Amino acid sequence: MPVLKREQARDMGDPSCLPNLPVPPLKQTLDMYLKCMGHLIPEEQFKKTKVIVEKFGTPGGMGDFLQKKLLERSEHTANWVYDYWLEDMYLSNRLALPVNSSPVMVFSKQNFRSQSDTLRFAANLISGILEYKSLIDGHVLPVEYGRGQQAGTPLCMNQYNKVFASYRLPGPKMDTLVAQKSTVMPEPEHIIVACKNQFFVLDVVINFRRLNEKDLYTQLERIRGMSDIEEERLPPIGLLTSDGRTQWAEARSVLIKDSTNRDSLDMIERCLCLVCLDEPSGTELNDTNRALLMLHGGGTDKNGGNRWYDKPMQFVIGADGCCGVVCEHAPLEGIVLVQCTEYLLKYMKGNPSKLVRAASMSELPAPSRLRWKCSPDIQTFLTASAEQLQRLVENLDMNVSKFTGYGKEFIKKQEMSPDAYVQVALQLTFYRCHGCLVPTYESASIRRFREGRVDNIRSSTPEALAFVKAMANSSKTTDVEKMNLLWTAIKAQTKYTILAINGMAIDNHLLGLREIAKELKLEKPELFCDTTYATSIHFILSTSQVPTTEEMFCCYGPVVPNGYGACYNPQMDHIIFCVSSFCDSAETSSDLFVKTLEGCLKEMQDLCIKCNTKAKPADSTKRMDGTTKVMKNGSKS
Repeated sequence: MPVLKREQARDMGDPSCLPNLPVPPLKQTLDMYLKCMGHLIPEEQFKKTKVIVEKFGTPGGMGDFLQKKLLERSEHTANWVYDYWLEDMYLSNRLALPVNSSPVMVFSKQNFRSQSDTLRFAANLISGILEYKSLIDGHVLPVEYGRGQQAGTPLCMNQYNKVFASYRLPGPKMDTLVAQKSTVMPEPEHIIVACKNQFFVLDVVINFRRLNEKDLYTQLERIRGMSDIEEERLPPIGLLTSDGRTQWAEARSVLIKDSTNRDSLDMIERCLCLVCLDEPSGTELNDTNRALLMLHGGGTDKNGGNRWYDKPMQFVIGADGCCGVVCEHAPLEGIVLVQCTEYLLKYMKGNPSKLVRAASMSELPAPSRLRWKCSPDIQTFLTASAEQLQRLVENLDMNVSKFTGYGKEFIKKQEMSPDAYVQVALQLTFYRCHGCLVPTYESASIRRFREGRVDNIRSSTPEALAFVKAMANSSKTTDVEKMNLLWTAIKAQTKYTILAINGMAIDNHLLGLREIAKELKLEKPELFCDTTYATSIHFILSTSQVPTTEEMFCCYGPVVPNGYGACYNPQMDHIIFCVSSFCDSAETSSDLFVKTLEGCLKEMQDLCIKCNTKAKPADSTKRMDGTTKVMKNGSKS
């Protein structure tokens, strides 16, 4: 997309030009809630839930009252659900950020032949980061437009302002998303470089001049040398940020009692981002292992302490070629992570490092090492954090697989949405593995609205259940009937997707009703005390489509102990699947899920080839007897 003129970009990126998020009609949400859950819970439980929902929705009842309060809120705020959603989804979550919350982008393996290759790559990447930040600061980042179901609709660009200017501050009960305020006279800008579990301040603007790539290389080389001085090494304080949020908040409150620690924390919290120069992991760098290393650093004996998880962007550059980005999810969605990362990779391709040798070191002030004063209490916290991270490392079950049977090109020729098709395939897979369907989360962007983030597409529809049951009972259902049921499931998925991106899904609305009751200090409505509601938000299958145009993939961990994380990246002739689960759950197995998924995708392809009369004709499809069938329009099938 071409860069827009500054004034045009600023006007189009102004969120006030976008519509406010609507509040869905109460009856519509309650009816849809019952439809979404009726086939996923026992019949007796559903009968009780139906009574509770009908009581809540009675005209003049509690639901009506809360709906009116939500409508009032929507008139006085840019986005009525944003604060509720941010707290519920991220800030009140007490789990550790690695694996549980922070998604990662995994690059293709780099072939570094020497340390200078690694530092060249890092300097080139930092140059791209500074270029990208200048686009954000200058309001000239091109406005994005929706694709697929929302093609041509301008999208809210607010999240980009937080990529390099926010920080997640841990709290004992709830975290705070801190946004750095821009000033007329900008402060000297710096990046924090993590190397051998030590943290260094790399000033990227010195005397009002942005460092060029040669300068950056010089400074990185200095940092690398400083990190080798063993007598100056300090404990791996970054480990504290990998712990549960309440534990980290408690440790931080002890850390800040010392002025040296306060100064070091301030430098990290105000930095643009982190660049983590990792040591070789000593493991085979296949896709699955690179994903694992990006998600948790490999634990305390590898690079687990070479991180600071509270910053939105950590760019990881491993000496062994394991590279990628770790993203703190509270300020931004996956699409922003993708767009930023793709810009950087394209920048590096278009501006390859041409360094021959480093600039003279005497011209630049030396980078500084962050100092820490570690009391016995801090040492105790560090030991506990290291043990917790190690448990997380040992518990994560990951499988990254490239399905090469076909990709989105084949699916589009069936006149089907690739995303809806894959979602139905995931439902079929889960049913094959577990004999039932469960509440499923698929993120749907609502960026067409002011300050829009996401809502949930509930993919485990009644129509999907009918299809997967038919596939399981092959002898009782004809292929033509199965094909019709597949089409019905695809259409149901597509219909819910359209509702979600237009602000009409149920999850944000129910959350808003629940939270406004709490805000008004009312007794918790029975609807939200019901077992069905608890089941409805326990997402055993958490999914997301994260397509890329560069060679990389996204992955994340499960969101519940007995669940799966399933991220997928559809390309023209293949689909990358990243499936995660926890080893200590007897119910799940990532390897089994992926193996079953591949079989289901092949079965669905066979069904479409045999029975999909709506498919676009192929140029020439050979039959078993070697003949071709000529269609009425002259094409062959």
